[in-house]
Amino acid sequence: MKCRILSEIDGRMRVRLCTPRMTLKQADIVEEYLSGVPGAKKVNVYDRNCNVVIEYADRAAVVSALARFSYDTCGITEPKPTGRELNREYQDRLAGVIMRRILKKALLPAPWRAAICIANSARYFIRGVQSLLARRLDVAVLDATAITVSALRGDTDTASSIMFMLRIGDILEEWTHKKSVADLARTMSLNVDKVWVKAGDAEELRNISDVKVGDEVIVRMGSMIPLDGKVKSGSAAVNQASMTGESMPVRKEEGSYVYAGTVVEEGSCVIRVEKSLGSGRYDRIVRMIEDSEKLKSDAESQAYHLADRLVPYSLGATLLTWLITRNPTKALAILMVDFSCALKLSMPIAVLSAMRESGVHGISVKGGRFLEAIARADTVVFDKTGTLTHASPEVADIITFGENEKDEMLCLAACLEEHYPHSIANAVVKEAQRRGLNHAERHSRVEYVVAHGIRSTVDGKRIVLGSHHFVFEDEGCTVPEGEKDSFDALPTQYSHLYLAISGVLAAVICIDDPLRGEVRSVMSALRGLGIDKLVMMTGDSERTAKAVAEHAGVDEYYAEVLPEDKAAFIRSEHEKGRIVIMIGDGVNDSPALSEADAGIAMSDGAAIAREIADITICSDELESLVVLKRIADGLMARIHANYRFIISFNAGLIVLGVAGVLPPSTSALLHNVSTLGIGLRSMKSLLP
Repeated sequence: MKCRILSEIDGRMRVRLCTPRMTLKQADIVEEYLSGVPGAKKVNVYDRNCNVVIEYADRAAVVSALARFSYDTCGITEPKPTGRELNREYQDRLAGVIMRRILKKALLPAPWRAAICIANSARYFIRGVQSLLARRLDVAVLDATAITVSALRGDTDTASSIMFMLRIGDILEEWTHKKSVADLARTMSLNVDKVWVKAGDAEELRNISDVKVGDEVIVRMGSMIPLDGKVKSGSAAVNQASMTGESMPVRKEEGSYVYAGTVVEEGSCVIRVEKSLGSGRYDRIVRMIEDSEKLKSDAESQAYHLADRLVPYSLGATLLTWLITRNPTKALAILMVDFSCALKLSMPIAVLSAMRESGVHGISVKGGRFLEAIARADTVVFDKTGTLTHASPEVADIITFGENEKDEMLCLAACLEEHYPHSIANAVVKEAQRRGLNHAERHSRVEYVVAHGIRSTVDGKRIVLGSHHFVFEDEGCTVPEGEKDSFDALPTQYSHLYLAISGVLAAVICIDDPLRGEVRSVMSALRGLGIDKLVMMTGDSERTAKAVAEHAGVDEYYAEVLPEDKAAFIRSEHEKGRIVIMIGDGVNDSPALSEADAGIAMSDGAAIAREIADITICSDELESLVVLKRIADGLMARIHANYRFIISFNAGLIVLGVAGVLPPSTSALLHNVSTLGIGLRSMKSLLP
């Protein structure tokens, strides 16, 4: 497609696509296409004027991609949802309401405007009556009273202004809610590229895009179910929280239906695919979470209920003012100031803005309440591997025992580990690929023991792979006779993965799992932000845990812990009245992530960890945790500032109105302007 560079500064250009118009779908295609170009850092597509703003690191790559672009050949037919259509819908609705208001004031004579006002006020009056009949004294009653009293006094301009601002507020509130739902749904989209598919008696790893209806997909513990289908064989406990909101796992047996995006917590199963990739999962998620209270923080809920609780006081003050002064104008001045608009509008906007800002920094937050928990937290619990250490450890050495060959043992370990991906498993598989070690699937059913290791059978021999405790204590394996000295001389600077065949140690895979360079600075920054207890919990040995803890600068550490130990520790902290954040990346972290006030998963971790977690750090930088804490603290500071301003400003308007300084129409105008102003202020970025 032809295009023209309109302007350019270092690292940023604005381009106009040479097309007369652009649909919303086409805009999404362009944005997804250019975002996937190596060297493109950020892409914004403006469908109304066919302009594209690109921030880039490699100009040549971007220009070349623009020159090659075509809707027909770009390979994108169904772009990922972006929310562009939703934004357009509400932008148009908002613009329509404002334009009708302007045209009505400019073109219609006063009697016509009055008649329209009376007609429009009917629905507010009906809502107020319905609330009274239901024995509720809520905001609907206050709105109906203010509009009705203004209309009965002949002040239809004031009544019309009130209805206009209420309509604007309703649109903005609905927009923010649906936008929150849509953003949450997109964070829950699948992150699955390859799946295991049955091919006769063997298994083969395929791209998910190549899987068709009728194929049989194998899903094991800790993995995400990639496609909708029915269980053909096996049994599994499936976490369906992403679909139903219910945290308790559901047992799935032969014939049971399973949904894409849910996660196997226990067991394994073979699923016959019944719906291909992209067959409406996003829409189903949106429908299922639309009414979820998970989106609301406690502060939002409090604001919503406070607005209703203030109604009786407003009505009582109005009546009292009229009884004392017998001046309807002064009494009406109280009704003109509605606390609810600002309270109900500013809080969700502030939370949504914070969630968006988190997303800009590579942090996916599933709901406002978790940002609130981050702000209030005083304890942070870290897993070690993949969290305090790099998410991509490497195999440093393979030490064999007996007559076993290094490559043979590595190949065997990779053959088992690739079925249960986590950071250590990925390191083993990656090293096997680097050495060009290809393997056939010779093993029987692979059994994964959480936080311990793997069992299987290869060529009739029992294979175990995992931790020292699992291999030697649980499985009772032994060191080959005469090789105890070699075993005792294993290098201490590495983590060790033990491989045993038929009960005898065959190899030790040494894993280089270095501490992240930014760990100490992150710990210092968190302490400066109010975290007074930093804890590391790991399944590694005491020796390894102590060394890492000293370098990391944590306050406490616990070694050789099981998943249930981490969850139990968090419960004990709760009993002390502490607010706990848990950060992890593995299957073994899932109970603790669920137990914490806010569970944070690293993006490269296990699917079940990301599913259960409330927040996902999408980058490979632990410093994102500091950014998250600053955003959360800024959000709560903004919410409290909004509270103070709304209450004090509107109370001031009431006082001035009762004193006769401000007429009701002016009070209504100032109130509505302040509501919009605080809403716009709540949309500003929290970080500089």
